[in-house]
Amino acid sequence: MRILLVEDHAELSRWISKALQDARLTVECAMDGADADALLHTQEYALVILDLTLPRMDGLEVLKRLRARGSKTPVLVLTARGGLSERVQGLNLGADDYLPKPFELAELEARVKALLRRSQGNEAVTLTCGALSFDTVSRMFTYGGAPLALTPREHAVLEVLLTRAGRAVSKEKLFDEVFALDDDASTDAIEIYVHRLRKKLERSDGEAGRVAITTLRGLGYLLEEKLQ
Repeated sequence: MRILLVEDHAELSRWISKALQDARLTVECAMDGADADALLHTQEYALVILDLTLPRMDGLEVLKRLRARGSKTPVLVLTARGGLSERVQGLNLGADDYLPKPFELAELEARVKALLRRSQGNEAVTLTCGALSFDTVSRMFTYGGAPLALTPREHAVLEVLLTRAGRAVSKEKLFDEVFALDDDASTDAIEIYVHRLRKKLERSDGEAGRVAITTLRGLGYLLEEKLQ
């Protein structure tokens, strides 16, 4: 899942980004409101974490424009401003949650996960395909009941494929979901991560419920259960 973090404090932005990446989320950053507004015009995100005091465009204006375009993307507002009237204004403009600074990372992560679950229409859900399972609360994969060790990129690719199990996912779609705009990578990198995932999934070859990633020429990749 790709998240847009809009925060002009560089150190805080790095701190939040690392924590969310450690939680197996892809984070893209914007340092001012105008850049954030431009990104939200052209890119799709699972969630926006939005500071209010921003250069070039105030966070409330970014939020107002986002909702005016009809976007229902969840927005978690971060701010050092503590006034009740401003919190009410943000919620009235369409913010989904409000977290005042300073905050603990554990609380931020919990609120992010809650908003992501809510946006998918589930408070708690386990996705499955054959023997492969993904707990959306703990964000952990298991395969045949055992934890599946994955790098963050492998995790992101497999999550996209599992949420669309049984359907083809193009290489371009995978790339957009897994990599941020400022990542130094090309769509060819997806082939590397798919290859690594195949190796890990093949380790349970012969067991009931084994899954595989099939390449569909011209269409992309398909995660499916392999029938014995």
